[in-house]
Amino acid sequence: MRSGHDILVGFRRRWQLMLWLEIALYALGPAMLIYLAFSNILWTILTLLLVGSIAAIVIKPWKKSLENIASYIDFHLEATEYSTGLLLVPEEKLSSLARIQQNRVTTRLVEKLKTIKPPNHLVRGTIILSAFILIGLVIYKYELLSNLQGSQQSKETPEAIVFKPTDTTKTVIQPPRLIGQQLMIDYPNYTQVPSVETSTMDIKAVEGSRVSWKIQFDQEIKSVTMESMGNSYPMKLIDGTYTGASTITSAGFYNFKFTDLQDRSYVSELYAIEVIKDKSPSVEIKGIKQFTSFAFNEDKKVSFTTAITDDFGIEDAYIIATVSKGSGESVKFREEKLNFNSKISKGNKNMNLSKNIDLDQMKMEPGDELYFYVEALDRKRPKPNTSRSETFFAVIKDTVPDTFAVEGTMGVDLMPDYFRSQRQLIIDTEKLLKDKSKLSTKDYKSRSNELGFDQKVLRLKYAEFMGDESEFGGTAEGDVESPEHEDEDHHEEGHEDEDPLAKYTHKHDSENEHNLVEEKKEDPLEEYLHNHEDPEESTLFTQSLKSKLRQALNEMWDAELYLRLYTPEKSLPYQYRALKLIQEIKNSARIYVHRIGFDPPPIKEDKRLTGEIDEVSGYRKTETLEQEDAYPSIRVTLARLEQLISESGTITEDDKLLFGQAGNELATKAIEDPGKYLETLQQLKWISEDVTVPSEALEELQKGLFLALPELKPNAAKQQQQTSKINELLLKELEIND
Repeated sequence: MRSGHDILVGFRRRWQLMLWLEIALYALGPAMLIYLAFSNILWTILTLLLVGSIAAIVIKPWKKSLENIASYIDFHLEATEYSTGLLLVPEEKLSSLARIQQNRVTTRLVEKLKTIKPPNHLVRGTIILSAFILIGLVIYKYELLSNLQGSQQSKETPEAIVFKPTDTTKTVIQPPRLIGQQLMIDYPNYTQVPSVETSTMDIKAVEGSRVSWKIQFDQEIKSVTMESMGNSYPMKLIDGTYTGASTITSAGFYNFKFTDLQDRSYVSELYAIEVIKDKSPSVEIKGIKQFTSFAFNEDKKVSFTTAITDDFGIEDAYIIATVSKGSGESVKFREEKLNFNSKISKGNKNMNLSKNIDLDQMKMEPGDELYFYVEALDRKRPKPNTSRSETFFAVIKDTVPDTFAVEGTMGVDLMPDYFRSQRQLIIDTEKLLKDKSKLSTKDYKSRSNELGFDQKVLRLKYAEFMGDESEFGGTAEGDVESPEHEDEDHHEEGHEDEDPLAKYTHKHDSENEHNLVEEKKEDPLEEYLHNHEDPEESTLFTQSLKSKLRQALNEMWDAELYLRLYTPEKSLPYQYRALKLIQEIKNSARIYVHRIGFDPPPIKEDKRLTGEIDEVSGYRKTETLEQEDAYPSIRVTLARLEQLISESGTITEDDKLLFGQAGNELATKAIEDPGKYLETLQQLKWISEDVTVPSEALEELQKGLFLALPELKPNAAKQQQQTSKINELLLKELEIND
């Protein structure tokens, strides 16, 4: 059973809900009246909010407290014995008798509370709402406020085509009257925009839309043409209606012209053609940096999302990825077209596509680079608009290749060739790991041990190159000789000229050494190794390079250790780090030649600082640049208008042709700013059609054409001033005195 307090809270909630409903009824009545009378949504909303706020302030449903609820129940329900207030007191604060009475009141409220209804005036609110709606329907049906509505509707009523006769000197008779006009715009199919029919002649449509006109007169006429930008298009008579059609490709103006049976011409006002260009798709790649690099042992995956939007729908989208291998003249490119993870839904205006590119699946190796961008096409026909994103890069780091670069100088690389043999060790180790499943355990361990010995030989060579000399019987610092070769070492003592490591090393480590140094030198490393007798040449490298080479030797030592322990997969990271250090040393130890520049010829001492320039010839070029005038016909028209105004002349056929050309030039500016030049263009059109224009209109037309011309830029020039004989004598006298 619910507690007494919860019962009172529920009763208060019902009461407040009825009061809010009553406020809504009061507010809806006036709002519906305003909507039916004026059909104005803004006024309706304002009335609803205003009346609702006033009613809420008056009724105040939020001020109904539990004490008021208890008093109301005590007054209307005798069974509570005026003890409902006990339900608001906590049970622990009541005496035993009061607790018994509290329980009795709770039980009776559960049984008989439904017989009490919260006080409200919903019936009154419903009557007020019905009255307002009834009054509004009467006003709407009988148009009692038509005067106020007419001012709003007149703005939306399209203006009819107004024709003016081109010659008013002839006998005035009743001209043909226009009784019907219609403009139909059929948008391209790919836009999925429905066709539009209107009686307004101004056109605003997507590029490539099909526009057709229908014009009907009250009597028979001879012909009707549609004129646009100096071209005329005759309209056909079909079932008493003149029709014409055209495809909109560019902005401009047009007008109608018809001739009656008495060969009198009538021309309409100009109407604007506004072309909406189909925008190219917008492509944006998110969730990735423009340049991403990966180490050889990382998870080489590129993940990103692409947001594509278009005004009329997207046709297709894909990724163009290009993989580059090699460098210099041997670089090779491979281009692939990749699809997104999800299928393209053609026709959608907004798309969010994702893609994961695995560089390993793209068959990329260390040193390779990936360039990719997203390309999107919209649904425009016959040729779609195409957009592409910025180009993004993904590179797998490679410390192996020799990146030799010299800015503005010539360089010579004289490092020994066996600096590159660590690469072969890495390749052999990776091949051993790849062939592990095909080899027996004995062969696998044997090959790993051989690679460990090759790593040791290479480490000894680097140690000797750095200056840590040692005979084979006493190895370099930190080296431990393999016991299995001790006997061979003792047999080979005394043969100082023979290389004790010859049968263990790879031939490619030394087979090319004769090409690196001159043959006449006995020791091929004599030029590079330190010399104890010369203190200035006691070391090949600087201290920083020697420390790097020492680090490389330590990495080689660890690499050899794991190869000897038959775990080449643990040796590989050490080999890569050693190779990286060696590459840094190699690129730092460059030998450069002197920079080649321009050496000017010597200057004769007897001519130096004399300031004589008689034998010096200068070069001077004079060129006259002429800018083509963009408005030649308008300038000639201004001169002709001035002549017509001053002499009160008549317009000739040549003038009509001139005014038509000027109108075409002015139309290019009127398209950009029709509010400023449209009236002037209309006047030019009427004059070119032999419409009689008073002199005041000619002056106004002349003023409009002057405003259409661009301002002339000031041209600096030397001005000639007249001087008298006295001024010349005075100037000569001043020169003499100076």
